[in-house]
Amino acid sequence: MSGQTGVRRLLSGCGCCAPGFSATGLELGRRSFLTGGIAAVAATTLGAPTVLAQAQPAAAKVRVDVHHHFLPPQHREALTKHKMGAPRWSPAMSIEDMDKSGIAVSMLSQVQPGAWFGDVAESRRLSREINDYGAKLVQDHPGRFGLFATISLPDVEGSLKEIEYVFDTLKADGLGLLTSYDGKYLGDPSFAPIYKELNRRKAVIYVHPLTPKCCDGAVPGIPPGSIEYATDTTRTIAHLVFSGTATKYPDIRWIFSHSGGTLPFLTARFVRQQIVQKHAHLPNGPMPEFAKFYYELAQGNTRGQLAALLQMVPTSQLLYGTDFPYRDGAEVNKGIADWGFNATELRSIERETAAKLLPRIKV
Repeated sequence: MSGQTGVRRLLSGCGCCAPGFSATGLELGRRSFLTGGIAAVAATTLGAPTVLAQAQPAAAKVRVDVHHHFLPPQHREALTKHKMGAPRWSPAMSIEDMDKSGIAVSMLSQVQPGAWFGDVAESRRLSREINDYGAKLVQDHPGRFGLFATISLPDVEGSLKEIEYVFDTLKADGLGLLTSYDGKYLGDPSFAPIYKELNRRKAVIYVHPLTPKCCDGAVPGIPPGSIEYATDTTRTIAHLVFSGTATKYPDIRWIFSHSGGTLPFLTARFVRQQIVQKHAHLPNGPMPEFAKFYYELAQGNTRGQLAALLQMVPTSQLLYGTDFPYRDGAEVNKGIADWGFNATELRSIERETAAKLLPRIKV
């Protein structure tokens, strides 16, 4: 992979659309964004509940962040080796923003593109290093972190061994997957042995998007993350549902990033698809399956996004997420406050649903 392609892929990351970003000034752009504040969310009155409540004050530290990246030194070295950029990150940076944003616990997950660079041996070694580092971080900061462990689905045998290790030895809270691997979306039948084991364990899977091979640089002048991240999340959700994977393994609990990407805006098209194609495993169409999933609100918390999402799922399926270090907690806190969820809804979004999914965490 060329250095230019690597930079483009990093720019497709969750922080790519912030003002000040450029291929040559990536670190400066992200630093400026994180310290310079968040643009105001446009105000409308669409869908605002009658009973309003402000988000919890930062000092309360009651929130559970299910979208929080970490970057072990070994992973940074691998990204450098493959000519891919990486964000600035340290445990101290995470804790500082958590304290500012009222976050009690953050669930650690890999920085995209994860541990898979096309080599099985490298992937197995790097996955183990990432997971061991994450588990040590959980241990060193009691009560502040949980772990969504890393595996690489193209390597089914290695993934099964790592699943056993992370759950039985490291006591991970769940897995962090990417939307696709080598062009295979998460409903691919080759992943069936992995899902069978995760279904047996009733595992939680958090899914983060990346730029698919098809679409890096598809629109000149527009970083792939501006379009492709949200779109790739929708692709993999649709694949899980229409392939029958989601119904075949019903005990897996799925969490999707960024309010489900573009999915809430495309539900009519997917309902129409079921009417035309008549998938036997979806007798009631795709909507009941979409409604079973969980959706976190990082970069999905404007009024328009929330209005669409809440037409698809109840508040009980929403989770709090920041996308740190690409975004900080101030952004999602403002989006949640601007919508005006009532106190019961706030408790559900910010901690109660996460606590039910992830019983090891305490808030």
